Amino acid sequence: MSTEKIVRTVAGRLSLREPQTISLERLNTALESVPALRDSKARSQEELKAMQEALKAEFPKLTDFERDFPSLCFALATGVGKTRLMGAFISYLHAAYGYKHFFVLAPNLTIYDKLIRDFSDTTGPKYVFKGIADFAVEAPEVITGETYEQKGDLVSQAIDAPVQINIFNISKINSEVRGGKAPKIKRLSEYLGQSYFEYLAGLPDLVLIMDESHRYRASAGIRALNELKPLLGLELTATPFTEGTKGPVPFKNVVMDYPLALAIEDGFVKEPAVVTQQNFNPADHSAEQLERIKLMDGIRVHEETKVHLLTYAEQTGQKPVKPFMLVIARDTTHAAALLGTIEGLFDGQYKGKVIQVDSSKSGAEEEEMIRRLLLVESYTEPTEIVIHVNMLKEGWDVTNLYTIVPLRAANARTLIEQSIGRGLRLPYGRKTGVEVVDRLNIIAHDRFKEVIDEAGKGDSPIRLKELKLEPTDNNGSRLTSLSVPSNTSVMLGISGVKGSGADGAAIVSSGYGQGAGGSAQSPAVVFTGEERRIAMVAMDAVAELGKDRILVPTSTALGTTTVQEKLTQLVMERLVPQQGELLDTMASNAEAVAEVVKKSVEVFIDQTIDIPRITVVPVGPVKGGYRSFTLDVSRMNYQATDQQLLSQGLQSGRQLTYGEAAVIEESRLEDYIVRELINYDDVSYDDHADLIYELAGQAVAHFRSKQPDDAAVHNILGNHGRAIAENIHLQMAKHYEEDSAGSEVIVSQGFMPLKPCAFTAKDDVKPLHWTPDDKRTIGQYVYGGFQRCAFGFQKFHSDTERILATVLEREARRWFRPVSGQFNIYYRAGVNQPEYIPDFVVALDDITLMIETKKAKEVAEAQESETEVKAKADQAVIWCKNASDYAAKVGGKPWAYLLIPHDAVAPNVTLSALRARYEVVE
Repeated sequence: MSTEKIVRTVAGRLSLREPQTISLERLNTALESVPALRDSKARSQEELKAMQEALKAEFPKLTDFERDFPSLCFALATGVGKTRLMGAFISYLHAAYGYKHFFVLAPNLTIYDKLIRDFSDTTGPKYVFKGIADFAVEAPEVITGETYEQKGDLVSQAIDAPVQINIFNISKINSEVRGGKAPKIKRLSEYLGQSYFEYLAGLPDLVLIMDESHRYRASAGIRALNELKPLLGLELTATPFTEGTKGPVPFKNVVMDYPLALAIEDGFVKEPAVVTQQNFNPADHSAEQLERIKLMDGIRVHEETKVHLLTYAEQTGQKPVKPFMLVIARDTTHAAALLGTIEGLFDGQYKGKVIQVDSSKSGAEEEEMIRRLLLVESYTEPTEIVIHVNMLKEGWDVTNLYTIVPLRAANARTLIEQSIGRGLRLPYGRKTGVEVVDRLNIIAHDRFKEVIDEAGKGDSPIRLKELKLEPTDNNGSRLTSLSVPSNTSVMLGISGVKGSGADGAAIVSSGYGQGAGGSAQSPAVVFTGEERRIAMVAMDAVAELGKDRILVPTSTALGTTTVQEKLTQLVMERLVPQQGELLDTMASNAEAVAEVVKKSVEVFIDQTIDIPRITVVPVGPVKGGYRSFTLDVSRMNYQATDQQLLSQGLQSGRQLTYGEAAVIEESRLEDYIVRELINYDDVSYDDHADLIYELAGQAVAHFRSKQPDDAAVHNILGNHGRAIAENIHLQMAKHYEEDSAGSEVIVSQGFMPLKPCAFTAKDDVKPLHWTPDDKRTIGQYVYGGFQRCAFGFQKFHSDTERILATVLEREARRWFRPVSGQFNIYYRAGVNQPEYIPDFVVALDDITLMIETKKAKEVAEAQESETEVKAKADQAVIWCKNASDYAAKVGGKPWAYLLIPHDAVAPNVTLSALRARYEVVE
């Protein structure tokens, strides 16, 4: 297997992110283009210089190894995944070249312990070799700074293991060599007959991997380890520079540089935002006042973040994330004072929720501090605010840090680089698309402009967003996260509206509370006590019988005598008390149970809209592929590189070194592109040969029209074939289609329970006639007080939707705004199939409507061309047709899809007029 294929295999098995994959590819490029890197440990200074010169052709920025051995630095931003990349390096080097011995250096005890865990815990969530088949059979043997001295056969077995990974703490070695002493690792071992250091130095394939390598440049320990003379050094860091007297001094051996700005742009880490108040002037406040304002505003941001995270978890069914706030103190005395200040804020709301992390603790206090710090991500652990004094260094990898309040003096660049590192990791491993869930907030009232200016400089590691807060006042807005069940659940007493306020107070209500300017009407609660228990069991039985489409084709069928008897029977069976319980009189009375079941079903039928569960299943084999199209070559402007610089590396006339990579010369120009296209999993050569050669031919023709001869075109395609293929593949995605012998529509249920909603609400619940002064902010508010909605609360994305809701309240039998998973309608966007969630579902007496409102321009474009709006509408129309066909068979109501331009929605419009003009038909 070629080393390129090994790279792809390792990247796929470990699910590497793109920056990690590129790093692995660059290591492969280095080793393949300069064989001396992988062949021999006996190297003079002249040999090292020769290797550096050879690598410059591949990595122009590399000017010096900066070690007594070849060493390559991979600079990846914090949060991108350096530890997993180490696992990828080891997997690749073992598979490609058979290397067995690796020496991993950690900069401190925290990272040392973490590395041991990630390399040895095969069942852990962060095990670095998960997916590597060779290591699943026999895992690498991990030897640590504590275990290398083990006696007897243990150390021998470790040394004889197929792959051996030594993990050592450089800070421990540094402490051992102070005063000119030899580190313990160099002392004689009676079981080895030599020191462990001598054993390692004698290994022909030892690879040294340095985590956080910026910590080793001036280290006494690393000078001692130079004597190991490893075959190769691999350095990983997020900060590829050292601090000199005149500023940062960049590393000279960087072969991969993926800075924080790119990581933010690509969505691998949170996006930092610097926070201040609007119209804030720090000069108007004393130092003490400024500190208190920053703390209070930090808590404001923290509390709002809590609400948004809770809402996101409710909406998506994800595990809830508990955010915490980090306060950076000047010293231990300042930290202790801050602890008292914070616990006294907001009527003592944070008492017991703050920990002080610094060197002032010892004994049992220190153990408790560490315990709480390690559990800070746990949703059940109470800590919400951490105060620290320069102790939270690399290796403290939390994902739920969302707010930072720096109170220690520092210049803007230091504030940016040192403050945010611990807060960049995303709790869900990826960006959610919800800005507040994907954002790290830095409270910097006194440094706001300075930080913004620094972030805007060309050499800044990041770009910060600005977030301005309104000054606090007694009438300030508050946020509430609401979990809203359907009216059926509320009326039967099964569940009420639940919420968590931004002030931390829990809200639980069986009603719908008060709205601004009037009361929000709450459906009457039908059952309490034992009746409520029976109703709850009855709804479980309804959900179960609802899956029997023959017995219960529509919700109306629940009211028939046969189904009522079946429901009562199921409820009676499930009400049998457990051992030790007394049989309730009512629950033992079949007539009483039947009456509660009957009333429960009546409420369910009245408050629901029948939405069938529809699945479209292909009949026979399904073929997916791409249709022919004209390639857009307007952005393919690559130029031939200087042949003089690239002529060194010719091998037998077949292997050409072009620019960044060694490439195999193809006799047919199109083959440079085709060989890259067939590496994509969705491009089958057998099925798409004609198309990919046609597209490759269009690209070749484009370059031939701009170049004097075929030699120049060979040069371009040899250097840039992969990038050209990537561009072509992206264009192909827009022309993907599936073909099958047909499809079968399967309706597995005649109706489904309505899924609960989750909202973040600003201020009190608003009545439907209320509009904010700035209509663009309407999405921040929750509306209530409905008479005909299936839910007590709803949220609107635009004022158009709010106005349409007023029409629905006047004319509909029942309406609501669906959430994800209610319909399971999917549309095609390239090779992806996102879910489509319509704006409204509306039940009338004779028909059920699915309604979407869009800007008039978007509706017009959908009528003229293939847009995303049209793709959604096409699938919605198909769904409505299938639902109508089913309804016709079972005596239900037909469905129709309306795509309504925003300027057609008005308070005085009627649904019949909208349907007449904007119903979309096949």
